[in-house]
Amino acid sequence: MIVVLLAVVLLVVGSIHWYIWKRLVKDTTSTKRGRRIGTAIVVALALLIPVTLVASRTLPHSQQAILAWPGFLWLALMFYLLVTLAILEVPRLALRFWTRRGPAAAEPAVSEPAEFAMTPPADTSAGVAATTAASPPAPPRGFDPGRRLLLGRSMAVTAGALSVAAVGIGTAQALGPPNLKRVPIRLPKLPSSMTGFRIALVSDIHLGPLLGRSHTERIVRMINSVEADLVAVVGDLVDGSVAELGPAAEPLQDLRARHGSFFVTGNHEYFSGYQEWINEINSLGVRVLRNERVDVLGLDLAGVNDVNGQDVGDGPDFAKALGGRDTARPVVLLAHQPVQAHDAAKHGVDLQLSGHTHGGQMVPFNLLVSLESPVVAGLGDVDGTQVYVTRGAGFWGPPVRFGAPPDISVIELHGA
Repeated sequence: MIVVLLAVVLLVVGSIHWYIWKRLVKDTTSTKRGRRIGTAIVVALALLIPVTLVASRTLPHSQQAILAWPGFLWLALMFYLLVTLAILEVPRLALRFWTRRGPAAAEPAVSEPAEFAMTPPADTSAGVAATTAASPPAPPRGFDPGRRLLLGRSMAVTAGALSVAAVGIGTAQALGPPNLKRVPIRLPKLPSSMTGFRIALVSDIHLGPLLGRSHTERIVRMINSVEADLVAVVGDLVDGSVAELGPAAEPLQDLRARHGSFFVTGNHEYFSGYQEWINEINSLGVRVLRNERVDVLGLDLAGVNDVNGQDVGDGPDFAKALGGRDTARPVVLLAHQPVQAHDAAKHGVDLQLSGHTHGGQMVPFNLLVSLESPVVAGLGDVDGTQVYVTRGAGFWGPPVRFGAPPDISVIELHGA
């Protein structure tokens, strides 16, 4: 299975780089030396991606960043080069079509009447014939190597500038502080005494080779600054083991909220030794809700495990978390993936808080995410259940968030 997956990755990566080589090297170089240099660079960049993906799973954690920074930045740049070049194919093809058509053909010459036709002298006809034979054939209409080279270089410069700008802006957003979003949500069953109750929601912190302890410390400071009533961390805290990332997660013990801090597993916890992380997070004073619920001032706060836990016998159990409760009480469910709202709706959940999508992380990936997730970012409705999805405070893979800035959401509850 791994061999097949690697073969597919290599095929896709190779095809994309071939296209990039064709547009950025073949179409822009006029010398063999320039083309050889460009080809060598594209081949090296193509190899960098699978090497980075393998190294991120095999190298010691302390060494992963060496390849992660250049490898994942190139992955993002490659993606935007592919997108911009594909978009520019439309004007490129239109311009080539117009060039090939050229100006309207000249009117054909009108033959002279036979009686007025001029016959060239006999002694010059051979010279005319020789001259005609020696003349090179006229090039096809629209064929202009200089114009083609200019078009190729213009397309390459435009695509390169737009792609670099997108990656630069996205990197600044990804590495900068998350936005603090204040989101009022109405729950008809909410007790009047809880009006204005605030939940600080954060997801997808993704501690790993590129995000460490300082990232966690900044998030904790921002959450504490809003003086929330409750903190909810809805999965994908880590990309690595407790031994590697325990110190990076340690600042979570400084989270402050009137009614405590809570956590549910995300899919990445199941790639990182979930049981050790459950114990570690609990030890930091953040309660892990494992298919269970707690009472908070008359509100049911429930949490279910991530869907990926099913592969190891630790999947979500909605009946256990929500069964037998008083349906007159409002219930807020913490679940990592928005798709879990379909099951939540069957159990009468009033509001589900989720993450997982990153808001697409890099536009236009949000269009692909929308094919799988009922809500990509913000507040939506799934089968009658309100679902709020935070874009998350970190990133996965490329350290780039373009068009989907990170956020920490402060959910403010109100009654009918």
